[in-house]
Amino acid sequence: MAVNGSGIRIAILHPSLLRRLQRGIFNSLGWAACAIAFLLLGGAMVSILSLVFLRGFHALNLEVLTHVTDGGLLNAIEGTVVLAFGGILLALPPGLAAGIYLAEFSNGIFAPVLRFLCDVLVGVPSIVIGYFGYVTMVDRLGWDFSVTAAAIALAVISVPYICRTSEVAIRQVPNTLREAAYALGADTGKVIVRVCLPMAAPAILTGVLLALAISVGETAPLLYTAGWSNYMWNGHFTHEPIGYLTYAIWAFITEPFEGAHALAYAAAFLVTFFVLLIGVISRIVLYRTSTHGERA
Repeated sequence: MAVNGSGIRIAILHPSLLRRLQRGIFNSLGWAACAIAFLLLGGAMVSILSLVFLRGFHALNLEVLTHVTDGGLLNAIEGTVVLAFGGILLALPPGLAAGIYLAEFSNGIFAPVLRFLCDVLVGVPSIVIGYFGYVTMVDRLGWDFSVTAAAIALAVISVPYICRTSEVAIRQVPNTLREAAYALGADTGKVIVRVCLPMAAPAILTGVLLALAISVGETAPLLYTAGWSNYMWNGHFTHEPIGYLTYAIWAFITEPFEGAHALAYAAAFLVTFFVLLIGVISRIVLYRTSTHGERA
């Protein structure tokens, strides 16, 4: 306590108590802001998922899953699977090779350039990649709307995710394992193939699944490269368009018919279900990997 000139007593807090009080106030404000942000984000997510699942599940029936025309999405489901897995198959070799290079040869002259290109590809809008695919493959090479052009566009989008995930996964392999392999006479190639990749495989698989989920939900690059087809895929890789679910969402929701709206909601339900399923599988892989690592 202190007394001023007029005889009034004034409470003076100790500096440590004052700092503790300020820290408590700021902590409370920070937690309150986090709670508000969580509620807003969670509310938006629940609202979107509830709309998609309720309306989509109501519109989903056996005819939608088994018919191509007259109210069916079988061609779009098949096309989504073909394009997504085709893009992953094309993206996996260069993405994994780039990740190995960045993890094991980070001092190489091309490592900074490769990291910069990965960052640029992650930030490039997907519609720009689709337009590039249209100009180069659909128009200049004369492939027309096709599976190959669309798969390559999706592969370009997926490569940086696989690359960075592979780099992080391989870097987490203990150096003691590498040193033990070198001590046994293994060269760098054998160490990478027989030691690093098996240890990092679950985490790499998680990155591949993430890229697969992104490919399933893409629309803009496919509009420029895959086109649209009302029929099942006939096995041709060029000069033949193909259907996919995201186009059904984009096109059918603008139609002035209830049947078209039902197909759009059913397609949205299927896309969301596939993405959530892929996310759950990746979480399970990560959980089992971390559990086995702790037991070891």
